[in-house]
Amino acid sequence: MTDVIIAGGGPTGMMLAAELTLAGVDVAIVEQRSTPRFALSRGGGFHSRTIEILDQRGVADRFLAEGQIAPSEPTRDVSDFPTRHPYSLGLWQNHIERIMADWIDELAVPIHREREVSGFTQDDTGVDVHLADGDTLRATYLVGADGGRSVIRKAAGIAFPGLDPTRSAMIAQAEMAEEPEMGMRQDARGAHGISRVDYEVRDGQVVFADSGPVRIMVSEKEIGPATEPTLDDLSQALKEIYGTDFGLHSATWISRFTDASRQAAAYRAGRVLLAGDAAHIHHPWGGQGIGFGIQDAVNLGWKLAQVVRSVSPDSLLDTYQDERHPVQARAMQHIVAQGVLLWPDERIAVLRGLMTELMGMEESRKHVVGIVSGLDVHYDLGAGHPLLGRRMPDLDLDTTDGALRVFTLLHDARPVLINLGEPGSIDIGPWKDRVQLVDASYDGPWELPVIGDVTAPPAVLVRPDGHVAWVGDGSQSGLADALATWFGPAAG
Repeated sequence: MTDVIIAGGGPTGMMLAAELTLAGVDVAIVEQRSTPRFALSRGGGFHSRTIEILDQRGVADRFLAEGQIAPSEPTRDVSDFPTRHPYSLGLWQNHIERIMADWIDELAVPIHREREVSGFTQDDTGVDVHLADGDTLRATYLVGADGGRSVIRKAAGIAFPGLDPTRSAMIAQAEMAEEPEMGMRQDARGAHGISRVDYEVRDGQVVFADSGPVRIMVSEKEIGPATEPTLDDLSQALKEIYGTDFGLHSATWISRFTDASRQAAAYRAGRVLLAGDAAHIHHPWGGQGIGFGIQDAVNLGWKLAQVVRSVSPDSLLDTYQDERHPVQARAMQHIVAQGVLLWPDERIAVLRGLMTELMGMEESRKHVVGIVSGLDVHYDLGAGHPLLGRRMPDLDLDTTDGALRVFTLLHDARPVLINLGEPGSIDIGPWKDRVQLVDASYDGPWELPVIGDVTAPPAVLVRPDGHVAWVGDGSQSGLADALATWFGPAAG
């Protein structure tokens, strides 16, 4: 019997598997694809908070080494935000998955490939995961990270309310015998674009390769069917829009997306949980999808591990939905609004102009960019210091072991209490084996994205996901309650 089975081996599933493995939990991934090398590059890239999360685990450099820093745009410009990663990273999903696959291979995470989950049954002690080949696997918990058409979500009977699609587009990677019209085009039908797959950024500008495969995106006249489009479908659409298909051939992949926006009514049904696209789908505008899934994984992973190991009660898992659902609902509203602004309509163009003007205002820009970057995420943990429930800044601390970054303390996915007052003045007693205690000092400013400068705290309790669970006021008031809430009751 496995502690946790994850259905789906995409970025969300692999990130969750890494989190659980770091926490000492037995985990396995069930993935219907036969190879870890993702052939498609339909999307990709990370915003600042996702890069920070990878930095918290000590693996951000692997992705930064292969990605390209994206040029700043008004709705993505975080260059003046207080973070070590004030930028977005361009990196196709096939490369993201390859790098992640290498990481979880180092962590010895087992992946059952070419195996498809067809359903499950659960009881008081675990979940029987049914496979399409008739086999059954047993786990204490099951997590569905199996995409927008999630079999796990449907089998759990979890509703998926939201907005129906109003338009669709085909996207593809293919070869063209003729030199195509590069760049974006807008018409009454919508937005279209052709660009080389290979590119680099020079002096803040994207420079595409002179040859090689192209990425194609064409808006459709009507909402396409649920089936995947064919090469003939794409060729016909190109001819309608450009007057030619530019000698289209040898498509690596062709797919379709819509502007549907849906969010699972519940992220949990007993011993079954949802993460990533299984829990929420939206228009790919803004490139936030992969980041959403990774943030789900780091919020859920340590909580699920503590419940599996009987450190914390089962009720801790309820905080996963309590925290992630409202944060994503807010971000998805922004994505829907951005999608509306793309409509090729004269009245929408007026609204687009107004929004452009508003984005030129400092407060408006920071508000929107905070949402897009994920740096303004705030979990409602009650009233108190502005840090409470927000991501902990990656400060350069002075400790008895020398200079130390906050994120370095999170590499092993363990919580940490940072005492910035008198060394030895805080005692965590029964939690000393579960929580790191670090005496440190920091003389610089404390600044939060969007909010700005905040009062320096005497102590902070940081969860494994990097969010602050308690802020000291010079005493230990409330500390024991916070430790018990997030890291289990005191032993004995």
